Amino acid sequence: PRYNRSAPRRDAVRALPDGLYADDLSSRRPALKKQYQDLLHQYKVQVFRKEHDQQSVSEITSECLHVTEDVLKQKYHYHFHELADADRAEIINMINNYTREAILPPVIEKLVSRQIRLERRFEALVGLTEQLLELLSHQENDKHSGQK
Repeated sequence: PRYNRSAPRRDAVRALPDGLYADDLSSRRPALKKQYQDLLHQYKVQVFRKEHDQQSVSEITSECLHVTEDVLKQKYHYHFHELADADRAEIINMINNYTREAILPPVIEKLVSRQIRLERRFEALVGLTEQLLELLSHQENDKHSGQK
């Protein structure tokens, strides 16, 4: 059968368990949805500012350089299972030095930068979650105070 839009819906008349009617709940949804959208927009703006603001960029860069420097200071040694001849050991040492000085720093810096940006984004996401939970608790308090 075809859905008749002019006929009253059953769920609009039926009472919800806590004494509210579905019409009361649907009238609150647009306001709640708007508050959610506002909080999400604030989160996106905050993340954008944290990643693109000049002060934040300089903080991220200096933190990345410190962490990269700490990582590169750690010496990792390769231990031969068999004693290598001097020529072979010199070649391996040259490869090790080149990798440590030329290849590794930009790679580690990029990884550390990504990690720091994700940590800051995660902190902002935690803040968004706290705000959403606070909003929901206020909605619950308002709902319960409205019944009394």
